[in-house]
Amino acid sequence: MSIWGKIIGGTAGFALGGPLGAILGATAGHVVDKIKNSASDPRLGGSGPHYGGYQSFPGGQDPRQIAFATGVIILAAKMAKVDGHVSRDEIDAFKRVFSIPPGEAKNVGRIFDMAKASPDGFEPYAQQIATMFRGERALLEGILEALYQIAMADGQLHPSEQAYLKKVAHIFGFADIDFDRVHQAHTSSNGPDPYQQLGLGRDASDDELKSAHRKLSRENHPDTLMAKGMPPEFIEQANEKMARINAAWDQIRKERGIR
Repeated sequence: MSIWGKIIGGTAGFALGGPLGAILGATAGHVVDKIKNSASDPRLGGSGPHYGGYQSFPGGQDPRQIAFATGVIILAAKMAKVDGHVSRDEIDAFKRVFSIPPGEAKNVGRIFDMAKASPDGFEPYAQQIATMFRGERALLEGILEALYQIAMADGQLHPSEQAYLKKVAHIFGFADIDFDRVHQAHTSSNGPDPYQQLGLGRDASDDELKSAHRKLSRENHPDTLMAKGMPPEFIEQANEKMARINAAWDQIRKERGIR
C-alpha cells in the first residue's frame, strides 16, 4: 500500500496525534470540536505545546513516514494561501512531487483542502514536524525541498512564498546560511554554487571538501533517508538532491584537479 493509502483513515490520525493527527482525523470524519484546539485534545493524542508524541500505529504503519508525507501536504496547503491562489502548475507539481496515484488523488486533495481551510497558522504543524525529526537535518531539508519545488512550479518564487519558506526553515532549526543553500539550489539562474552546496567556502581545503562530500552523500542517500522516515514516494526528489551534491563535487574536483 502506498503512503497515501496509509494516511487516509482515522486510525493514522488518532495515532499520530497533535495538529497533524487532527487534520487527518478531521479529513476522515473524526473531527472533534475545533481543529485549533486539537493539540491539547487527549482523544487526538495531543500534548499541548509539545508535538512529538504518537501512539503505536496499527497495521505496520510508520509514524515518521506518515508525519513526513502529511506534513508536506499541510505545509504546501498553508503556503498556497500566502499568495492568494493555487495555480495549475502548482497543482501539477504537487502531484509530481508526491507521486500520487490517480486513485488516491481525491483523498489527498481532501487533506490539502482541509488544511487550507483551517484558520490555524502553519507554525504548530511545522513545530510538530521539527520535533518528530529533531536531529534529522537531511529529512527536514527534504520537506523544505519539496515545498520549494511546489512554490517554483509556476517559474517564479513570490516574495510571500519565500518569506513563508524561510519561517518554516527557522522552525526546523536551520540557520540563514542553510536556508540560503536550499534557496539558491532552486532559484539561481546560473546554477547553484558548488561550494555552497557542500556547505563550505572557497577557502576550504581539498580534504575538507572531500570530507563534506562523503558526509552529505551518506546522509542524503535515498536508502538512508527512507530508513529514517522518508516515504518511498519521495525517492525521485531524493535522487535529484544526490545528483546535485555529486555535480557540485565533480565541478570542484575538476576545477582543483582533485583525484
